[in-house]
Parts: sequence; structure tokens; C-alpha cells
Amino acid sequence: MNAAVPIEDIRLGVVMLCHNELAIAARMARIWVEGGAAVAVHVDAKTRGPDVTEMRDGLADLPQVVFSRRHVCEWGTFSLVRATQDAAELLLEKFPDVTHVILVSGACLTLRPVSDLCAYLARYSQRDFIESVTVEDVGWTVGGLNEERFTLRFPFSFRRQRKLFDRYVALQRRVKFKRRIPAGLVPHLGSQWWCLTRRTLDAILNDPRRAEFDRYFRRVWIPDESYFQTLARRHSLQIESRSLTLSKFDDQGKPYIFYDDHLLLLRESGCFLARKIWPRAGRLYDRLPPPAHDAPSAAEPTPERLDRIIAQAVARRRLGRPGLYMQSRFPLKDRENGKTSAPYAVMLGFADIFPDFEPWLAERIDADVHGHLFARHGVEFAGRALTGPGALSNSAALRDLDPRSFLANLIRISWRMQVWQHSPRDAQQLNWFMATDRNARIYVVTGAWAVPLLHSGMPFDDIRRVAADLQRIELAQINILRSVWLKARTQIWDLGDFCARPSGVLGAVLRDLGGDPDAAADMPQMRDLAGMGRFLQRLRNAGLRPQLMGEFPVVDPTRSHEGS
Repeated sequence: MNAAVPIEDIRLGVVMLCHNELAIAARMARIWVEGGAAVAVHVDAKTRGPDVTEMRDGLADLPQVVFSRRHVCEWGTFSLVRATQDAAELLLEKFPDVTHVILVSGACLTLRPVSDLCAYLARYSQRDFIESVTVEDVGWTVGGLNEERFTLRFPFSFRRQRKLFDRYVALQRRVKFKRRIPAGLVPHLGSQWWCLTRRTLDAILNDPRRAEFDRYFRRVWIPDESYFQTLARRHSLQIESRSLTLSKFDDQGKPYIFYDDHLLLLRESGCFLARKIWPRAGRLYDRLPPPAHDAPSAAEPTPERLDRIIAQAVARRRLGRPGLYMQSRFPLKDRENGKTSAPYAVMLGFADIFPDFEPWLAERIDADVHGHLFARHGVEFAGRALTGPGALSNSAALRDLDPRSFLANLIRISWRMQVWQHSPRDAQQLNWFMATDRNARIYVVTGAWAVPLLHSGMPFDDIRRVAADLQRIELAQINILRSVWLKARTQIWDLGDFCARPSGVLGAVLRDLGGDPDAAADMPQMRDLAGMGRFLQRLRNAGLRPQLMGEFPVVDPTRSHEGS
């Protein structure tokens, strides 16, 4: 069945469906004719008359181009099938030497010389290239209708009468209406763009039951993707279930459009033609197809690389880039492809214990070490710069308009790890966001907020009020960090445990952040914690029970000894 014939025995016929950009369609028709093909053009009856006249006049010097009767065409309806039938019948009648017919649109661009396509068809002279798969096997339909497109009725326009369309479908489902499929037909689906042998196409157009089949398909949804695909199974000697036209569709069933920057990919694909081409893609129209070779090539198309790139683009469009939030793509909460784009670290309590902790840490790890990014008075970027990475402002008002995007943008725009300080004094809107982010590394010294209060010199009534607020906020923080929903890497020490071995804790933090743990031996200067036990007891005596500080003796043993 793969009988090859001389290329001279192949005469290609082209059915071209047009509805706009007729100047480009006329240019494509001329390319087909110059390659030895005959062309039958159908122009949508909705197209302006002057544009059609201009196209006819421009092609008047080509007797190999004929124009078929015009129909008003609408997507998803039988009108597209009717237009194809009329153009194909005219083509076969006017050009009896045509051996193969390919269906194209005015937006299709030939990527290889027409002689290459003829050589390929000569190599497989008896094959019909038409994607044709059963509804049970097809996996590319978009819109939720596979079998139902053949068993329900669709008298309303999907695009112009969407509410009526949906309601009528729902009504038919409710009453369990089901159309009878004509005997002998097994519904198949596939790409609209096919290339059939004259024998198969003629058999379809002259089928004794054509009137019955046409009546049935008039109420099938999107029949241009099923009419020829189904009837070819009745008449073809050998079907190659694929299209020779490169056409790709997105998740909404809309075709991808190729632009000038796709030139190299289209060349490398080795496909014979592609759709849909942007009308202003001048480089594509100027450079494709290339000049015909002395010896036409029948090489197989190899669109694998292009398919792979498109698949990656589809995945990127569906999932998005990790940590990217923007106007055109703002994912729903907890449906993000990663809340942030890279690891980062949050230090809670360290700056309260070590006044110079920020510059000390910046010298020992490869990271941007900031102050309190979510301080209520403003954003404390590293070095207290007015603008941070990506020209982010230090304005608290701007940050608080969308703190999640502020954080995600800061991390995505920076090639270095971002590290910042956090405490119960800061804004708390992102506690759950960070706790459920796999990129977060959170290091906490609980109760460290009490150290600045110990040295504040404020009246004790004010200290007690502030301590109550800070402890309440920190308890909520810790509850989040101990939640079953936690995804961040966390390490938590209470203040007493930290003070018992500060260099060990700092060494563990440095090791986790890619630094040298031995550098923790040279610790920054700690605030004096003498009197912390008595301070905490005063809070207890005032009715506040400190819960997160750990154990501190009420009386400093050294001072007790000196006083005895």
C-alpha cells in the first residue's frame, strides 16, 4: 500500500478557505500555483465585496485558480463543511489531473517548497493524511463534549448564542435525549486540515448516502473536525492518522500564532506548512518557503523540538513561574506553582539579642542580609537603602498594599539569597504564607523580644502592657510554626536554651545557610542579660505569665554571692 510513483504523476490540488487578510491569502495561492498546484478558493460571504474583487483581480492571470460559491461561515457549524465540499467539487471538476487535495486556510504558510510536498506524496501515493481517531481515544478536545457532540443537537451558535447553546445542551441531558447515528458510521475526530487522495475525496463527495450524512452532521458540533474524518474511514484504502499541517492549540482550544521570532523553529520542524501565521510576520512571509531544490526532498517532517517547546510553554502557562505574581497571572491562594521562587531565611529574635547581628551575618554568608523588612515604620533594606532589589521602595504603605507580592518579587528579582529579621513588633500578615512556603527557612529564638524591654528604661506599667502584646503575637507565631500545615524548615530555641549555648546555635544557622560554622566562635556582642530572671518575675508579679523565655534564675547567683 506504500507504492511510490514518479513525482511527475502527482498533481496537487489545494482547497483554500479564506475570510480575512485576502492579500496574504492571494500571495499564498500564487505560491501554490507557482509550485505546480491547482487552487480552489472559498471566501466567506461575510467578507467585504471590494476585498474579494481585489483578490480576484490580483489572481486573474492564473487560470489554475478558481473561486467557488460563497457561503456565510461560522465556527463550529456545518457551513465550513459545505464551503469545503463546494470548493473540492469545483477543484475536481476543473482539474481532472489532480491526484491529491490538501485543505488549507488563508492563514497557512508553506514552510517547504511545494515540490517537496509533491515528492512526499509520490512516496506514499495511496495514503490519506487525515487525523482520524475515535471519540473514546481522542484526548485533545476542549469544551467538555466528546461523544455528546454526535448524540445531541446543536442548533444554536456557540459564540453568538452561548446561553441558548448551554441551556439547550443542559435540557437535552436532563431529558436524556440522544440522536441516532446513521448506520455504518463510526464517529471519528481529528484536525480540520487534511490531505486526501482524489479517489478518497471523490468517494466522500459522491457517496450514495451523502444527503443522509449531511443532514446528520448539520447538527453535530464542530463538524469540520469530524465529517471528513469519519467518512474517510468508509472509503480510504489506507489512512495515515496525522495532518501534514503544523497546527497547535492552547488549553482553550485556540490556535497558537507563529511570529517572526519562530522562523528558525519552523525551518527546523521540516513541516510542509503551518498555521496560524500572524499577518504582520514579514520575515516569515519573506523567507518561507525557501527556493525549490533541483531535487525535491521527501524527508519526513520532524516537529519534535517544536512540540517540546510548545509543551513547555503550555506547562509554563498552566503552572506559571514559581513566585511570579502579575496582572496577567495571579494564581488563587494555595494553587501557586511555588509561593516563592528561591530559598530565603527569616531570623526571629537574633537582632534583639545581638545589636550588630545583621552586619555580622552578612560577612559570613553569601546573601543579602536585611533588617526588619516588615517593620511597621518602613522597610529596612540592607544598608538601609531607600530602594531595594528590583527598585522596591522602603515605603511601608506601598509594601502593605500587597505584602505577599512584595515578598515574592524581592526573592524573584534577586540572584542572591534574601535573609531578614523578624519579630512580634513587625507586621504579621505573612506568617501563614511563610510557614507554608517550602522555600522558607525560619530560625526562632522565642522570648528574645524581652531583651530590649529589659534595657528600655520605660515605666514598668508600660513594659508590662507591651510585653503582654508581644507575647500574645509570638504565641500566635509559634502556633503557626507548629501547625500540621507547616512546610517551611524551622528551628526553634527558647531564650534560656539559646543563652546556654549561643555559639552552637549560631554555628548551626551558619552551616544551614552555607557559611562556615566555625565562624560562630567569633560571636557579635550580646546584650547584657543580667537581671533577666528578676525582670521576668516582676512580670509574673504584675499578673503576666512569661511562657516562651525558658528558665532564668530569679536571683543572679553572682550578685547574690556578692551581696551576702
